[in-house]
Amino acid sequence: MSPELISILVLVVVFVIATTRSVNMGALAFAAAFGVGGLVADLDADGIFAGFPGDLFVVLVGVTYLFAIARANGTTDWLVHAAVRLVRGRVALIPWVMFALTGALTAIGAVSPAAVAIVAPIALSFAARYGISPLLMGAMVVHGAQAGGFSPISIYGSIVNGIVERENLPGNEVVLFLSSLAANLVIAGVVFLVCGGLKLRGDMAAGIRAAGAAPVPQRAAPRDAGLRTDPTPAPTPSTETTNLTPSRIATLTSLLSLVVAVLVFDLDAGLTAITLAVILSTLWPEDSRKATGQIAWPTVLLICGVLTYIGVLDEMGTITWAGEGVGNIGVPLLAAVLLCYIGALVSAFASSVGIMGALIPLAVPFLERGEIGAIGMVAALAVSATVVDVSPFSTNGALVLAAAPDVDRERFFRQLMVYGGIVVAVVPAAAWLVMVVPGWG
Repeated sequence: MSPELISILVLVVVFVIATTRSVNMGALAFAAAFGVGGLVADLDADGIFAGFPGDLFVVLVGVTYLFAIARANGTTDWLVHAAVRLVRGRVALIPWVMFALTGALTAIGAVSPAAVAIVAPIALSFAARYGISPLLMGAMVVHGAQAGGFSPISIYGSIVNGIVERENLPGNEVVLFLSSLAANLVIAGVVFLVCGGLKLRGDMAAGIRAAGAAPVPQRAAPRDAGLRTDPTPAPTPSTETTNLTPSRIATLTSLLSLVVAVLVFDLDAGLTAITLAVILSTLWPEDSRKATGQIAWPTVLLICGVLTYIGVLDEMGTITWAGEGVGNIGVPLLAAVLLCYIGALVSAFASSVGIMGALIPLAVPFLERGEIGAIGMVAALAVSATVVDVSPFSTNGALVLAAAPDVDRERFFRQLMVYGGIVVAVVPAAAWLVMVVPGWG
């Protein structure tokens, strides 16, 4: 049995044990990385740790720490009520506002995880306050980020268009952008309907007072609520919740500083967030004492462990081995759909742009022969490799998982994993059918 096949089988075993024995998957993945990396791939400790996502570790810790402080001092409550006032009490519009906001951020140049890191904690605090499904809100944030992610001036769009130009393939920046926008908009609409968006509109309408009045908040969803949306009216927010205190003003300033630092000065979101959290902790230590316990350490262990193992697979050449095997298939349309599936599956655990950079060149031989339209193939790969970022193992999905307050995190993790699996199973085939089979470009 080849080393590449062994490494894939071990990954399957990790999933099975974690699912059936309720063991933290990250801890299992670290052990698997040690075993496979050392015994099968002959890697030393440096080679195994080469895949450790240090940047994501800091992002998860920094962002959850900063927003834990915001929750401790009531800033997120203030933001939730401000958002309700902004949409005139139409609470069902908030998921779409979050979708549009993250889409706008990525379209003008924000890296997708940075946009999600900024928006997700606020969106999920709102979901907890009003009993909205966290899966609905999290999916709207992530799909919004990907909807704008391939604009001609975006990071993802610039990178993919650069790869297409380097490989001397025909390209169309507008088609690439609109393909991603349309795909994510359709998926967001389906999620909105399935997770109770229409029911939410009817229930919330009864809980909002007359125009101009303060909205009546809803009790947070119970831990076993699953995907249901069953809000229960609660008392009108007090002035203690809606007033701006010095600590809240400082926290709002910190959140605005995070946005400016990431979008304008291109600073690292994790390092910036943890620095701002430390400043706030120094000024108001009582909030810090409450917040440090709310850093999502189990999520950090889970994500970092799994991505370290995926790094071992990359070091071993397993991903390249699988991609080249597909690229050598003699039936172009079959090779195209399999490449879309590999892009989706690998991207659910690893870098979306990285996998596109690896797979687009693999498609070059049959694209150059004109057997498949290059524009449609690139668009299908781009959509397949990014819509799966709702997976809890991807950066965006991990941020959503870590940012959700007042939820059964293990249950929410399973929901994200199941939803991510559905997206991996359905979207690549749909993208292939719509964009590749008709022969775009």
